[in-house]
Amino acid sequence: MKISPLAPAIGGCIDDCDLTQALEATETEQIRKAFLEHAVLLFPGQTLGHQDQLNAAQIFGESGTLARPKEFQPKAYGSLPDGIMMISNIREDGVPIGSLPDGEMMFHHDMIHREIPDKATLLYAVEIPSTGGDTWFASGCAAYDSLSESWKKRLEALHARHVYHYGSTQKGDKKGTPAFGEAIHPIVRTNHETGRKSLYVNRLMTVSVVGLETSESDEMLNFLFDHCEHDKFVYKHQWTVGDLIVWDNRCSMHARTDFPGGERRLLFRATVKDTRAPA
Repeated sequence: MKISPLAPAIGGCIDDCDLTQALEATETEQIRKAFLEHAVLLFPGQTLGHQDQLNAAQIFGESGTLARPKEFQPKAYGSLPDGIMMISNIREDGVPIGSLPDGEMMFHHDMIHREIPDKATLLYAVEIPSTGGDTWFASGCAAYDSLSESWKKRLEALHARHVYHYGSTQKGDKKGTPAFGEAIHPIVRTNHETGRKSLYVNRLMTVSVVGLETSESDEMLNFLFDHCEHDKFVYKHQWTVGDLIVWDNRCSMHARTDFPGGERRLLFRATVKDTRAPA
């Protein structure tokens, strides 16, 4: 295997690695170390079945399960193995066959609205549009490291509230349904495997700083959102069919750019469980 950086702050590309084949123990360990170092890993040129993707997830830990309530799962999910989620704008009878079908998405951490968010996400590209639908990844570690000492001191011991509604992309949209989820986590999260600190707030789902007045909370969060999304912390990935990307949700966030609604986009998603709540 050959590992090369994708961007200065985040991301590594692993070439010459066929994830349909059994890996040697030394190769698996090399991948795990690269994951902790780079936070985002690209495996180009893959030809994966669903079980291959689930097997790849197990390199990084225990495979996760779908958090999306069944009433919000498209019918096509019934034909997928446990742990595989379909991300697609393809429609049958006018209804999307997959989740998160259309348009751009603001920066976010997967499952930050749960008590124990997922450790990692794996996304595999099957069909992509001619333009757009890119995924951008931002390093929470680089963003934290670049803060002034006064900002680091100010953020110590502060927590933020995160909200998500599975039936909507509107931040804080509760609507009184069981598809609503929320959690409170530290603004500065420490990765228990590396000891590195990262900023753990995002524009899509973080709604307030616990214990602060609304005006001060909004001012702080807007500063942090803008800071975390700075280009110098970001890797911008343009998908190619056969790309598999795995990212560390504990210390990176990601966003999606807009794409033509009339063009097909199909990716499959798997996750890896974490072993403890953010701290």
